[in-house]
Amino acid sequence: MKPSPSITISTHQLKPFVPKCFLLSLLLSLLLFLSLSIPSYHQTTTSSSDLRIRPGYTSYEEYIQLQLNKTLNFNLRRLWLTRDWDRKIKVFSSFFADLKNKRLLSNSSRALCIGARMGQEVEALKRVGVSDSIGIDLVPYPPLVLHGDFHRQPFDDESFDFEFSNVFDHALYPNKFVREIERTLKPGGVCVLHVALSRRSDKFSANDLYSVEPLKRLFQRSELVHVRPVDGFGLDTEIVFRKKVKKWSSWFCLISC
Repeated sequence: MKPSPSITISTHQLKPFVPKCFLLSLLLSLLLFLSLSIPSYHQTTTSSSDLRIRPGYTSYEEYIQLQLNKTLNFNLRRLWLTRDWDRKIKVFSSFFADLKNKRLLSNSSRALCIGARMGQEVEALKRVGVSDSIGIDLVPYPPLVLHGDFHRQPFDDESFDFEFSNVFDHALYPNKFVREIERTLKPGGVCVLHVALSRRSDKFSANDLYSVEPLKRLFQRSELVHVRPVDGFGLDTEIVFRKKVKKWSSWFCLISC
């Protein structure tokens, strides 16, 4: 039987092949790295079939300017301070009184209203007995409303017992909106959102919400308390979350009490 002929490959045959493989591998690695590391304006938004971010913003500044176009509108501000003022305070007072009856809000609560514009909801809280209440908005209206962006609240961690907002649809970054609420809420604190599920919001909205499920996913440090229908100036659903108490706090309470 004849021995199998040995196969020999000369070094000069390998030389062109090795660099090609190496360069191809390097190129693919570089493309992957760039796709993961280059920041994208829309990359940090939260979007799903039940929560859709509206397209069209080329920068955060453009988004802010659109929101200011509504808040600074002379006719709207005059309307909010005249015809709408007492009417909205009456409706908000009814909502907050009901939350007090459900023990989700008390006179001793430190309360924040997010996106409060002229401060009708802040005034309503004060009228039902929650005197330590304040609002934030892109345009301040002292003494009821301070300047603040709800994507980055100007408050320390665990500052409030209660937070209310009916402007979730204006959040370009819903994840940041919720993260800031959970950051500034005390453990055991309550967040109440009024949202529109059955109809689309106005042209100033930055997202459209179609169910409660996206909010349940976003509120990672909180538990859902209740969902109920409301009639709140075009918003049809009230969603309440309670921030979870830290485990070590519970143990400390059990030991000390």
